[in-house]
Amino acid sequence: MLKSSQRRIAAGALLAAATMVVTTACGGGSGDGGGKGAGAPGFNAGVNKVANVSDKKGGELKFIGSQDADFWDPQRGYYGFMWDFARYYTRQLVTFKAAPGAASTELVPDLATDTGKVSADGLTYTFTLKDGVTWEDGKPITSKDIKYGIERVWAQDVLSGGPIYLQQVLDPKGEYKGPYKDTTTDKLGLKAIETPDDKTIVFKLPAANGDFLQMLAMPAASPVRQDKDTKAKYTLKPFSSGPYKWQSYTPNKSLKLVRNDKWDAKTDNVRKALPDTISVAFTTNADDMDNRLVEGEYDVDINATGIGSAARQKVLQQHKGNVDNPQTGFIRYAVFPQTVIPNIECRKAIIYAADSKSLQTARGGPQAGGDIASNMLPPAIKGADPKADPYNKLGGAPDLAKAKEALKKCGKPNGFKTTIAVRNNKKIEIATAESLQQSLKAVGIDAQIDQFDGAQTSGIIGSPKVVKDKGYGIIIMGWGADFPTGQGFLQPLVDGRFILQSGNNNFSELNDKAINGLFDKALKETDPDKAGEIYKQINTKVSEAAVYLPFTHEKNIIWRSSRLTNVYTADAYNGRYDYASLGVVK
Repeated sequence: MLKSSQRRIAAGALLAAATMVVTTACGGGSGDGGGKGAGAPGFNAGVNKVANVSDKKGGELKFIGSQDADFWDPQRGYYGFMWDFARYYTRQLVTFKAAPGAASTELVPDLATDTGKVSADGLTYTFTLKDGVTWEDGKPITSKDIKYGIERVWAQDVLSGGPIYLQQVLDPKGEYKGPYKDTTTDKLGLKAIETPDDKTIVFKLPAANGDFLQMLAMPAASPVRQDKDTKAKYTLKPFSSGPYKWQSYTPNKSLKLVRNDKWDAKTDNVRKALPDTISVAFTTNADDMDNRLVEGEYDVDINATGIGSAARQKVLQQHKGNVDNPQTGFIRYAVFPQTVIPNIECRKAIIYAADSKSLQTARGGPQAGGDIASNMLPPAIKGADPKADPYNKLGGAPDLAKAKEALKKCGKPNGFKTTIAVRNNKKIEIATAESLQQSLKAVGIDAQIDQFDGAQTSGIIGSPKVVKDKGYGIIIMGWGADFPTGQGFLQPLVDGRFILQSGNNNFSELNDKAINGLFDKALKETDPDKAGEIYKQINTKVSEAAVYLPFTHEKNIIWRSSRLTNVYTADAYNGRYDYASLGVVK
């Protein structure tokens, strides 16, 4: 939630995105660059408040990015920016409020008339669909469409990659085999979801889960119509339930959405649907991308990871009115697969030898990179303690003495060889890997860097077999909360039941019975503060396992063109702009 980001919020993801590297800043030094239009409202004008308020419709909203989505299929996508963008063409029973900052984390009705009727024991959720909600061909969206869409999460052999919370919560024993192996006539055999009529959907949970509504707000809970399901190819052209529909898509090149004339604004209090068209251009040339952003040819970087070091000073000096510097909700980190580095003392040696200040600098420093992180819970999550520092990382300096002591304990007093895996299309991650590589040399750890295809993340580092075969002892990654709780951030990363053979995010393959049991306890807790105390315990145990080296609690400097209206960062989307609210001045 990515998510990271993250959402995901993914997130999101990751929750994952592109680095912007600007080599020239066109448009002069007036401070209001980025093309003609509404005007640059000022530095941080879009952080936790709305910049350039407008209800004007029309025009083309132009995104650009150096990273395509992992998948555009709502059940498969896990990149945080995909979750944000998917709201143009998907809807859910409930969704996040269209509001800046923390207010965005409130859940509101979307396809449903309300946020559900919940039984006293927390096991049954009942929703009624609104009148007038339709697909892009005008046919009504039914409760069966929603059930079928959710069932697709179970088809991990065909549709791997997305979050599996709903599968874990509704079918913890794994009894359902997914719609493609469903032997019932209507392919709606998941017993945990009932559809007594086309307007009513009932969820029956085997055990209570205080975050279930959060899961229903994820793209994975979007409806999919059976006759439009193209399985693995659905990512190439999803069928729209939102205000825009797909016109064209060429992977890694371009994407264009146009208005869905069957969408009724009266049924949707969240999506503003201001632009006439929405386009995305993908490029591998970051310099070209950034020049075009500053010149005003494009409006916003869809990936939203932030302006790179080459342009940062110039942009802040000449175009400061066009940038925001939000907290993202992401942690950037290294993770150590236990199949490759099974000895805990060897992993501790890496953590102690790492130079936290150098890593922070590689990521952009305190403003563009974020605060040094010392554990694996973001500050906004209940149970977090940013000061908890079991490996003394907040001071910024490596502890070479403890690193050498750990190496002796692991039987490698002179160090060892391993490989750092890093995405080849993320310059900031490559710089981070190089920083880590350099600091590990001081204690004899020889870490070679392998830059893998960032567009194939799910099948490379997301495959435990590939990770083991390639000897990836260190993986550079990042994560944002799928939803703002300990479950929404930590569970995909450290719960052993979330280890997948493809599309995996528990890269360390941590599978600790005590941690898994604490998750079971926390999920049943309805008091957020009490649940937070349990997540604090989980976080402590994760630190003790020495499978993560957190770098930073990420901050970014992100660009907004002067044409953009209704621009604001949303905590629900890990500090990205709320894409569904954006408009443009023609």
